Amino acid sequence: MNVFNDFLEFVFPKACVCCGTALLEEEKMICLYCRYQLPTTNFHYQNENTAKKVFYGRIPLVNITSLFVFHKKNMTQKLLHQLKYKEKEEISFVLGDWLGEELKTVAWAKAFDIVIPVPLHAKKLRERGYNQVAGFGENLAKHLGCSYSDKVLVKETPSATQVFKNRSARAEMKHDLFKLQNEALIANKHILLVDDIITTGTTLETCAQILLQAPNLQLSIATMAITL
Repeated sequence: MNVFNDFLEFVFPKACVCCGTALLEEEKMICLYCRYQLPTTNFHYQNENTAKKVFYGRIPLVNITSLFVFHKKNMTQKLLHQLKYKEKEEISFVLGDWLGEELKTVAWAKAFDIVIPVPLHAKKLRERGYNQVAGFGENLAKHLGCSYSDKVLVKETPSATQVFKNRSARAEMKHDLFKLQNEALIANKHILLVDDIITTGTTLETCAQILLQAPNLQLSIATMAITL
């Protein structure tokens, strides 16, 4: 089987999801050149950052970070498009490893108890086959030495796609879309809520307010990207 896999990779070499060039053996999904070209935020190394300002006065946060800056037609958009719509689920795990390695070096990220992903509705999960932030959250938890659970926050009501909505339309999100279950798992804990992208912040704000129903909960957020 290994010989057959080697033959397939020789005939159909794995390509970088950003630029399409053939990957070297040690490269995963993203070539080294594109890794250096991707617009990282470095928010987790800063006491104050732009992501925090998105949520000022909206929800109480311990801290927040995003890995990349997202603009239309930039490399981050292409990467997330591959993840969400081209069945490149492995990107989620790669980005979890990337951010996880960096968060291990900052003091504020060493006190998490559990990582929780923003959930997909069951219908959307069946259609896509995976939650695009699950691998991201799982590998963050692995690097940070805490647990991961997708059994706490549930999306009960499907929502229309956000792709073609403007910012004001995205901000109109009903709180009954999500439900808290297994509350005892997060009571008195520091939660890291993870998602793919911060645009208006409405989805994360809604999920945060649901999670904050649990007693004595501390909340931080990590995402793959943020629009600036």
